[in-house]
Amino acid sequence: MREGRRPDELRPVRVTRGYTEMTPGSVLFEMGRTRVLCTASVDDQVPRWMRDTGKGWVTAEYAMLPGSSPERVSRRSIEGGRTKEIQRLVGRALRAVVDLEAMGEVTVRVDCDVLQADGGTRTAAITGAWIALHDAFTDAVERGIVGSHPITDHCAAVSVGIVGGEALLDLPYEEDAGADVDFNVVMTGSGDFVEVQGTAEGAPFDRAQLDRLLDLAGAGIERLVEVQREALGS
Repeated sequence: MREGRRPDELRPVRVTRGYTEMTPGSVLFEMGRTRVLCTASVDDQVPRWMRDTGKGWVTAEYAMLPGSSPERVSRRSIEGGRTKEIQRLVGRALRAVVDLEAMGEVTVRVDCDVLQADGGTRTAAITGAWIALHDAFTDAVERGIVGSHPITDHCAAVSVGIVGGEALLDLPYEEDAGADVDFNVVMTGSGDFVEVQGTAEGAPFDRAQLDRLLDLAGAGIERLVEVQREALGS
């Protein structure tokens, strides 16, 4: 539910760094009632097809855990088509702001586990995963695994949609389920687009509506980047 939020207002955002102790990057990222645990770990090897290239690799996995939604999510669904599509999206988004050559031949694996889902899980995963990735690289530089910090920019994502004829930012599940148009937008901190996923669920949308949605997303992502900066203390 929007619960009095303005059409251009994000849900309350909360970031808890160091949420678990076993990985160098660990972030609990919350947007409203959506909660995603993002962890990042560093491996001193790359996939076989990348050996001797001098480049590193960033990959991601995503899963909705049992108990994350009102109807129990089966563990067998973790490898389903939707899951694979989302984890590829998260990986692409993060690699867009990483200098793979500066990494050297190491792999960073990012895991995004949805603890509670109320819409926008993939966008929350991307925004939280960026912070976990940043912390993992910081640790790798301090330990001499990576020569210099390879992140080149921020990366964040948000959902937008048209619900009842109105353009809205950051849709919870109830709005998302009833949206006439539904978009997920990924951008860098510099304002460049990484990915735009959009669909008309009913009637087609026009260019003016598209522009309005992208403007809403851009403003929302600017605020999410500020949240990332505040979380890192810079």
